[in-house]
Amino acid sequence: MNVKQAMISSRVADNGMTVRELFEECARANLPGLPFCDDQGRIVGRVTLKNVLKRSCLPEYMVELAHVLGERFSHMEDMTVDIIHLLDKPVAPYVQEPHLSLESDSTAVKALAMMEQSDTSYILVVDQGHYLGTVTIHSLASTLAAVEELK
Repeated sequence: MNVKQAMISSRVADNGMTVRELFEECARANLPGLPFCDDQGRIVGRVTLKNVLKRSCLPEYMVELAHVLGERFSHMEDMTVDIIHLLDKPVAPYVQEPHLSLESDSTAVKALAMMEQSDTSYILVVDQGHYLGTVTIHSLASTLAAVEELK
């Protein structure tokens, strides 16, 4: 089985994308992030939900004290206000280094091995510099679950 069979198609992020659009596209495609492309369409980074939320809504002290935070912590109301202001901002300030990728004719086993080696749950599918989609651990499991037993 090659990665094309488990690939999820999605948009790419670019300089014109807002945080709201990122959230909507990641939710639609069930992805943790998107590749970020420059004006020529080259992948130059990635934007992830985790990084956007961490950098914009999660004070460092809360991370350090996560194990002692109560169940009814009041910062959630502040987070809602933060999110409302965040949604129409561009994603560009949240761009990280490019993510792990492989070509569309690669095997699912290679994708799984690369994800495990890099301790990630997704990998980009890129042919000749063009983004085709993303393979996640969930999309691999779903594809494998649909395979009929060999007799």
